[in-house]
Amino acid sequence: MKSNPIKKKLSRGQPTLGTWLSLGNLHAARVLARSGFDWITLDIEHSPFDWREIASVVASIADADCVPLLRVPDNSHTMIKWALDAGAYGVIVPMIDTVEQAQAAISAAKYPPRGTRSAGGGMHNLNFSCPTEEYYRRANDEVVVILQTESPQGVANAQQIYAVPGCDAVFIGPNDLRFQMRSPTGDFPTAEEHEQMIQRVVEAGRATSTPVGIHVMTPEQANARIAEGMQFIAISSDLGMLANRAAEIVKTLGIQSDDDIARY
Repeated sequence: MKSNPIKKKLSRGQPTLGTWLSLGNLHAARVLARSGFDWITLDIEHSPFDWREIASVVASIADADCVPLLRVPDNSHTMIKWALDAGAYGVIVPMIDTVEQAQAAISAAKYPPRGTRSAGGGMHNLNFSCPTEEYYRRANDEVVVILQTESPQGVANAQQIYAVPGCDAVFIGPNDLRFQMRSPTGDFPTAEEHEQMIQRVVEAGRATSTPVGIHVMTPEQANARIAEGMQFIAISSDLGMLANRAAEIVKTLGIQSDDDIARY
């Protein structure tokens, strides 16, 4: 059975770099899977894909010897089961605010006796290049569970959440965190207040020896977060790379200004 190189890197304290798939295009996924990223996450929380598309994209990433991950729509036992049965090497679970939510997500991703994942299917093992029975024996040790911190409540409970056995890493959703920090009148936090909340997550990760990650838009931002000790860094997305590069070309041609460039 193939091992999960992301799990190994995270456990050794090494940074891992990946990108996000928002378009879910099979051709784009195949190209990006061969571009050198450690992992690629297909975002099924905010994008309308069916499970046949999901399984094909995940398989194409695994066949390129890149790690396929799925960001599930919510902390649902069914969604986590489907994601892993489709052959993902791990799940990113959004909006984890409490220890109980963390325990439920991890349980859904692990076979008994460590969890409550149902045994079945014949697709998951193909992406790990092994027979089904071997997958059943080793999946608990190879699949990664990454919990998202996206709210002040999640930050307040961070140390307790990250200490739950089976939490392989935490991933800050900076946009949702910023929205969740809005005042009762709808005012957004300042950049300094937002960054202070992010640093509280970094500190909680250090206190529990849990790898921390975040979504960034540029390589420079990625390097800055790695210098802070973050290990699970998502850089832009297929949509972002397409839109931003196209906008930069148009700007160079003198058709568009900086203010017109849409950032994804």
